[in-house]
Amino acid sequence: MTSRVDGPLKVTGGAKYGADHNFPGMAYGYVVLSTVANGEIQAMDVTLAKSAPGVIGVYSPFDPLELRTAHSPFLGDTWVPLQDKEVAYYGQPIGFVVAETYEQARDAAMTVEVTYLQRPALTSLQDGLPSAEDAPGRGGAPSSLEVLADGVESIEDALAASPVVVEATYSTATQNHAAMEPHSAVAVWDSGGLTMYSGNQAASLQAMELAEALNTDLSSVRTINPFVGGAFGGKGHTSVAAFLAAAAAKVLDRPVKVVLSREQVFTATAGRAATVQKIALGAAEDGSLIALRHDSWCSTAMDRSFVEPTSHGTSREWYATQNLAISQKMVPLNVPPTTFMRAPGEAPGSFALESAIDELAIALNMDPIELRLRNNSTAPPGNDLLWSSKHLDECYSIGAARFGWANRSPNGHEDGDWLVGVGTATAMFPAIRFPATIEVTLRDDDTAVVSTGGADPGTGLLTVLSLVGAESLDISPSQVVPRLGDSAFPPGGMSGGSSATASAGSAIMVAASHLIDELLAVAAAPGAPFEGMEVSYEDGRVLAGGRSMTFGELLRALDRPSLSATGSSAPGEEMTKHSFSSFGAQFVEVKVHKWTREARISRMLGVFDAGRIINEKAARSQIIGGMIWGVSAALHEGMEIEENGRIANGDFAGYLLPVNADIPQVDVHFVQYPDTLHNPVGAKGIGEISVVGMAAAIANAIHNATGIRIRHIPIMIEDLLD
Repeated sequence: MTSRVDGPLKVTGGAKYGADHNFPGMAYGYVVLSTVANGEIQAMDVTLAKSAPGVIGVYSPFDPLELRTAHSPFLGDTWVPLQDKEVAYYGQPIGFVVAETYEQARDAAMTVEVTYLQRPALTSLQDGLPSAEDAPGRGGAPSSLEVLADGVESIEDALAASPVVVEATYSTATQNHAAMEPHSAVAVWDSGGLTMYSGNQAASLQAMELAEALNTDLSSVRTINPFVGGAFGGKGHTSVAAFLAAAAAKVLDRPVKVVLSREQVFTATAGRAATVQKIALGAAEDGSLIALRHDSWCSTAMDRSFVEPTSHGTSREWYATQNLAISQKMVPLNVPPTTFMRAPGEAPGSFALESAIDELAIALNMDPIELRLRNNSTAPPGNDLLWSSKHLDECYSIGAARFGWANRSPNGHEDGDWLVGVGTATAMFPAIRFPATIEVTLRDDDTAVVSTGGADPGTGLLTVLSLVGAESLDISPSQVVPRLGDSAFPPGGMSGGSSATASAGSAIMVAASHLIDELLAVAAAPGAPFEGMEVSYEDGRVLAGGRSMTFGELLRALDRPSLSATGSSAPGEEMTKHSFSSFGAQFVEVKVHKWTREARISRMLGVFDAGRIINEKAARSQIIGGMIWGVSAALHEGMEIEENGRIANGDFAGYLLPVNADIPQVDVHFVQYPDTLHNPVGAKGIGEISVVGMAAAIANAIHNATGIRIRHIPIMIEDLLD
């Protein structure tokens, strides 16, 4: 198995993240946050802050830094701070202090006194349900969708005609991305413009947003982020830290560093929405689905900038059913913004759908795997575009055998003082590809450089660039130098949606093909070593007339230090021919203590059909991380928002995350069928599908162990009390 090319740098501390950059004369910024959830700022007394030791700048809506609303083609508008006096949530950035040291900026920020015209705040999803609004569907699709069989007038009629019906309401908690690297930025201006060091999921998109916010030419903005300490969707938009650092550095004419505190990350960035989901399933006695209704509500910020598409992300596609009705509504609240988080829609949506499927299996007295496979879809319901490839049945058969599913008891079993149960769930996540451009350069030292502005937020993309580059150029991976995370490189797409390998890899193949053609052309050109000959390329060598030269030898003979070509790739006509997705089967064993009611995960297995796996070592790591995240969602994570909008557990002491003792050994298996209908590399996506279904599998296992059905996450000890 191939190890990460960036591994040695990371484990030795040599990898430089955004906040690791330091420059002479650098100043430090600290963000001031609101202490009300809804209102208008009437005054800000900054007298003490301005006179505090080391302070060189204090900014507020009354004395703002010059910024404009930013926009990117992928993410739409991005809010920028200090441009008005309105407060929409507790913890909103409303001020900024810059000083000679971080501590001086922080201490001065604590002296800022704010007077508000406070208004009533709505901070509870449950309280806000009566004011829910229709939410836009994915890609501009309507918020509601109905597919009915011939002669059926409504989904309610279809449910009423079903011999077996289950109906329940499920809910999921608000979550924070909790990346190891807090949002941070270091901004430096010089005669060439702005250079920004800040962890982000696409250097080119961050440069576009900064250029628009600063009202400057894109050519004068360079963003650099070769290492990102976790993102998961939370670093797609440019952060408040980056906007403020860039604007302050320009005004002060010196470098400025801003690092959000861990507590600030919980409000000054965006997280996952809370959801409420009502599902009704109607089936025949043999388990065939007759009707599926999935109505969803999610929290959103008052700007309504993001919707968690739980019903559209699951029930619209997962199962074959004669009748389908889904709806999606949003509830604007005075809470921090929501945004993409690993498997947006699919992760919380799968908790509801896969719990409901388990409940239907029990009502039918049917094995949960048999029920799922009986309703295995060949295409999304109401859609004629078949899945390009789907091997979910094999995922379940392999998983059942490896996990020992045949030994499952419908009522669990006991092991000393522990009640033991097992559960399963389907995992699906759409296979996505973004437009990407890659530059490949052959150098006269027989190395090749693969460059893209894409990002590697810990997913292993640097290594993928090396492996796909080596394969495309027919050379050893050790000869490839991968470079990314710099907007000066060609735009490599966004590292999100589990799309990076398919997007960048496809572009590498195009660039490598162009480059080999160019190499052969110069090799046979007048005055070249193979002048006028029929040349070919193999194993990094140019061959003709019984002799060969490495590409480096050829370039040296031509007195050329390098030869470059770019390649671009984007989704195309394949989108009109097939539906695309990755698939998987999650298995888990849970033990619940008879007396303390503590729930412990004792075994986990995930089997996935995600196309070709480029680097199995990194892929396993990705999958394991996502499965652990599923455990975290099921048993640990949940932001507690008080009535006044304050987050009660906005730190790592109160916001619970699993530790080593919570996670057993995790087993992962890949069913490898390259999907070249989706992209030339044959890879689909693995980063996000790994969290999908896991929370439901855990809830299903807890029911199997205890007979208690929990329809919300996180599941707490008190939920399991008899």
